[in-house]
Amino acid sequence: MSILLIFIENDEMSRGFVKEEDQEEAPIIPPRAALPAGATNYVTPVGMEELLEEKRQLEQERAALGPENEMERRRAQAVIDGKVKLLNERINSARIIQPKEQAQEEVRFGALVEFAGLEKELTQKFQIVGVDEADVKKQKIAFVAPIARALTGKKAGETAEFVMGASSKKLKILNINYN
Repeated sequence: MSILLIFIENDEMSRGFVKEEDQEEAPIIPPRAALPAGATNYVTPVGMEELLEEKRQLEQERAALGPENEMERRRAQAVIDGKVKLLNERINSARIIQPKEQAQEEVRFGALVEFAGLEKELTQKFQIVGVDEADVKKQKIAFVAPIARALTGKKAGETAEFVMGASSKKLKILNINYN
């Protein structure tokens, strides 16, 4: 009679000894808003507070996970941990820009810009913010967005050319405000 001994390091077993139905697929973690390679992660003070609040909510969500279904709990925990990891990267790389410290007469990060198209007298307002706080429904656009880039550096009364697809639009800056 022979005895087979299996030594398990760090309490982990080789995946070859796990039943196929017990194997879990790695969860898909949705990416955060795109920040171009090499771009500084600028955020407004409000944007930083939103990032920190999102982290608090994820940590509360993780703490509230129940023991009902072990596999589902581990999966949910892995998703939350992945989101927190991506969020921490953004928080740690954030550079807070105070809108009130910007050149008030010029469009810069944090500015609330009112502008109109010269072809159509349609007036719009947007605040130029960080990529994580951008939300068109709240009239906030990322500083890396083409329209934000076209407006940046301009003063009230000046025009900016905004290329959209194959066409080009001229925008006139009506008002700049930093609140």
